[in-house]
Amino acid sequence: MEITDRKETDTNSKAVIASDSPDDNNGIIDKEAEERYARDLKLGLHPLKHKFVFWYTRRTPGVRTQGSYEDNIKKIVEFSTVEAFWVCYCHLARPSSLPVPTDLHLFKEGIRPLWEDSANCNGGKWIIRFKKVVSGRFWEDLVLALVGDQLDYGDNICGAVLSIRFNEDILSVWNRNASDHQAVMALRDSIKRHLKLPHAYVMEYKAHDASLRDNSSYRNTWLRG
Repeated sequence: MEITDRKETDTNSKAVIASDSPDDNNGIIDKEAEERYARDLKLGLHPLKHKFVFWYTRRTPGVRTQGSYEDNIKKIVEFSTVEAFWVCYCHLARPSSLPVPTDLHLFKEGIRPLWEDSANCNGGKWIIRFKKVVSGRFWEDLVLALVGDQLDYGDNICGAVLSIRFNEDILSVWNRNASDHQAVMALRDSIKRHLKLPHAYVMEYKAHDASLRDNSSYRNTWLRG
């Protein structure tokens, strides 16, 4: 499945075109996803491999309790086709216009952007820090790669977050299994490749259980690459 920049597409190809049917989980196809996929095709739409949800969090500086954080997470919009993605994405506020501190999340349907979620609790995230003047471009490239299922070990990916902070912005890509070293490192290499990340940028990895222990998303990372 490929994704093409909206600036270079016409009305017939301005899309991510799914080349695969919905995921088959150990031979048991998610019937709801299968029905959605068939319905979208019948309507002449271009179904994505996964259904996604955009979330928004306006963080309270210095506060990170599970209850307060969950209360502040707001669902913005969900989409399952190329057409719906471009409609909602074009109407989202640009990262540079959002207040500080803010988190913008893009996650697969059914996965909440929380360390404690069952899909996330055994996983972790790759972290990249950007100057604020360039973070929006890298975020858009990451969104397109995620929605277009372009990153390696895509089924191991839960979602991505843009954390808008005072002096820098931070991109993170969340995966399901922090102990699968091969998948973790392959995801790192795929992110670097798709973002065309300059060599000067350092990527850091942190497991979510470590974040729960030290109550921090981005401090005390244990793997750099």
